Amino acid sequence: MSYLVLARKWRPKDFSETVGQEHVLKALINALDSERLHHAYLFAGMRGVGKTTIARILAKALNCETGLTSKPCGKCSSCLEIDEGRFVDLIEVDAASKTKVEDTRELLENVPYLPARGRFKVYLIDEVHMLSKHSFNALLKTLEEPPPHVKFLLATTEPLKLPVTVLSRCLQFNLKRLSPKLIGERLDLICGEEKVNADAAALAMIARAADGSLRDALSLLDQAIAYCGGDVTSDGVAEMLGTIDRQHVSRILNLLTSKDAAGMLAVIREIDEQFPDYERLLDDMATMLQRIAVFQVVGAAALDDDVDANELAAFAAEISPEDVQLFYQIALIGRRDLHLGPDPRSGAEMTLLRMLAFQPGGTVRQSAGGEKSRCVTAVPKQMEHESRKATMAAPAAQATVWEDPEWSDLINKIEIGGAGKLMASNCTFVRRQKNVLHLCLDGKSETLLTQSTEAALTKALSAYYGESLRIKIAIGETESATPIQQEARKVDAKYEAARKSIEADPTVKALQDLFGAELNPDSIEPIQNQSSANQE
Repeated sequence: MSYLVLARKWRPKDFSETVGQEHVLKALINALDSERLHHAYLFAGMRGVGKTTIARILAKALNCETGLTSKPCGKCSSCLEIDEGRFVDLIEVDAASKTKVEDTRELLENVPYLPARGRFKVYLIDEVHMLSKHSFNALLKTLEEPPPHVKFLLATTEPLKLPVTVLSRCLQFNLKRLSPKLIGERLDLICGEEKVNADAAALAMIARAADGSLRDALSLLDQAIAYCGGDVTSDGVAEMLGTIDRQHVSRILNLLTSKDAAGMLAVIREIDEQFPDYERLLDDMATMLQRIAVFQVVGAAALDDDVDANELAAFAAEISPEDVQLFYQIALIGRRDLHLGPDPRSGAEMTLLRMLAFQPGGTVRQSAGGEKSRCVTAVPKQMEHESRKATMAAPAAQATVWEDPEWSDLINKIEIGGAGKLMASNCTFVRRQKNVLHLCLDGKSETLLTQSTEAALTKALSAYYGESLRIKIAIGETESATPIQQEARKVDAKYEAARKSIEADPTVKALQDLFGAELNPDSIEPIQNQSSANQE
């Protein structure tokens, strides 16, 4: 006897064996029990969730020799013939291969005739959205008013492609994708019945890879049994699927929270030895981040989730909601752009490094020697600023005293120009710690910060104070106004004063009264005094 694949062997024979579509089954069972049956049903949903299976069970319920029932016996000739695909009054049509209007007309020619054996003549049209426009037109009248002995069962993966005129003539049932947990439980049951030893982790991998489709999961289980030589192990399934152990995702998230770039790259090196699917890695990261975000909002994991609730709770407490949202968005964009990189591995590495670089909590760039070169952070709004008017002593080895003028005055005194001065003019002074000056650069001017502008400002400040200084520049929203912003406010104030002065001028008022003249605000230019001009 030839081998029957698991997807066919374990296809449900009645409604009680069908899993995951209770909302559809309840409506059908109630309709059958009360004998309130529609003439056309549309089952919509993704591949492998039970559309055609439920339609065939419904055909059995309509034609079972025990009578119209929601529990077909499965033993009468009608039930057995439907299971074997040879019942004469169940006409199955693959619309993908029968798209022409001539095919539809030929199909409908036999509609008026009574069923040969059964109670109803059932037309099961799979992938009905593939019919042509003319085929739909030919079907409409019959679909609206079929003979009482005819039932139409339509199945499709893309209901939006069906004409509204067809949808309005059917009872529509939307089948949902199955959760990994539900698929895993079903696989475990089948493995037990088939006497197949399977790791729980291996079945969880297959359930996730099936992407909501039980039929795909059974096909993958068949493949795993063959690949592993009988016993289904997590290592064998991971190798077969080219997938990445979920523990790697957890490790990467832990390294993200600790800002350990070197550790993340080491994990990628380990993963690369397993012939990995980097698209799946980023998908799994996005999935985990989505679960964490939900946990942070509702404080619990979904009942049908296969992610450990304790692990979710730990991540939800450790990673801020802002970082979760940022990482999730970067993972999605990295997944989308993965094919644009030189190779998948480098694309995945850059995606993870981008998460570090844009993390609001701060990112440490590692130099070749592993030392911190500069910390790029968002400055907290409640940062305690040291008084800018205070006099700070230099280190004990220095005889000079730190003179701390206003930052806007200081950058006009030091010897710096060009891009370096422009960058400094978009900074505010935060504090001094020994010989390190902490500055904050306005986030809108981040592109001004380069190695050359940073070096020029460091050199100019060291020369001005006669001591070796270092600077650390954070990027973010500045609490106080930068010199550029201060100058802009001065210009705005001068403009406003000039406008009010002109509007109050008696000559201007007389011209307005006599000739109906209007003042053009764009023509107003404040007059710079000579001292200001010289300073410029």
